[in-house]
Amino acid sequence: MAKSNKQWLRRHVTDPYVRKAREQGYRSRSAFKLLEIDEKEKLLRPGATVVDLGAAPGGWSQVAAARVKPGGRVIAIDLLKIAPITGVEVVAGDFRAARLEGVRADIVLSDLAPNLSGVANVDQARAAGLAFAAIDFCRKTLKPDGVFVVKTFHGEAFGEVLARLKREFRKVMVRKPSASRGESSETYVVARGLLAL
Repeated sequence: MAKSNKQWLRRHVTDPYVRKAREQGYRSRSAFKLLEIDEKEKLLRPGATVVDLGAAPGGWSQVAAARVKPGGRVIAIDLLKIAPITGVEVVAGDFRAARLEGVRADIVLSDLAPNLSGVANVDQARAAGLAFAAIDFCRKTLKPDGVFVVKTFHGEAFGEVLARLKREFRKVMVRKPSASRGESSETYVVARGLLAL
C-alpha cells in the first residue's frame, strides 16, 4: 500500500466525524458538514423540496430527508449507485442531463467533486466546471427565492466561481464547516435569491 494511502486510512479511521457518522447512522462524515451549515443558515425546513447533486453515498440526502419532514421531498442525483434511503427519490445519472419535469426546488445542494488527477490546476478547473454546471442547473430548477449550497475549492478558480455566484444570486456567504478537514481546500458557498438574467 502506498504511503499516502496508509496516511489517508489512518486519518480516516481516527477521524471523529467518521466515528460519529457510524454511530448516528449516516452514510458519510459529510453529513456533519450539512448539519453545521443548516444550523447556521436555517436552510432545511418541513415541506421543502430539495435536490441533492452528486448525492452518493447519501449522507446529505439523509440529513435533508429528516429535516424536510413532514411533507418535504428530496431528490438525490448521482452517476454512482445510491442504496435506497427512506424519504428520498434516487435518480441515476448525470445531473446535467437529468429531466426533473415540473420540479421547483426550494434548495439545491451540490457536494460535487471531480475525479481528482493530483494536478492542482487541472483539479481546480474540473471542480469549477462542476460548480458552473450546478449554477446552470439552478437556473432551470431552483425557485427564485431558493437557496443553493455548493462545494468549491480554494485556488485559482475559486474567485471565478465566487464572482459568478455574486452575479447570479442576491446574497452569497462562504462557509467552512468544522467537519471539513482543516488541510482541505474545500469550502462551501451558500447563495440565496436567484437573480433574473
